[in-house]
Amino acid sequence: MNMAYPVTFKTYASGQVGAFFVDVPEAITAGANESEALDHAQDALVVALSGYLDDGRSLPEPGKAKRGQAVVAIPPRIAIKLAIHEAMREQGMTQAQLGERLVVDGRQVRRILDLGHESKLSQLDAAMAALGLRASISVSKVSAMAG
Repeated sequence: MNMAYPVTFKTYASGQVGAFFVDVPEAITAGANESEALDHAQDALVVALSGYLDDGRSLPEPGKAKRGQAVVAIPPRIAIKLAIHEAMREQGMTQAQLGERLVVDGRQVRRILDLGHESKLSQLDAAMAALGLRASISVSKVSAMAG
């Protein structure tokens, strides 16, 4: 599951710049300039995707970026948590069932699923394994636009 979404910018008459995600229309933000809008874009994207989780909707797949278009990546820990949520939804698995597979109590499962909690990578890895998932990391240089 790719967790990097292309972002589109629009400059308004006021000079402010808006940042939009075609694949996640709920993720909208703005800044004094394109760089500032891009700085805010990751937070807007995470908040919008958390709404998908709250509503029980499947996460939108990111489209392919056009040449030169900026892409906003979800932070790795949050991307893993989103993937766990998505797999649980697809498999019809409850938090209690995941807890049984992991041999942990409900509080630990809630923390694993909480996008704001700094779960240990080992806990996330165990949850992914219990769902038949494995994460791989891609590391790339940050361009001047990628904030």
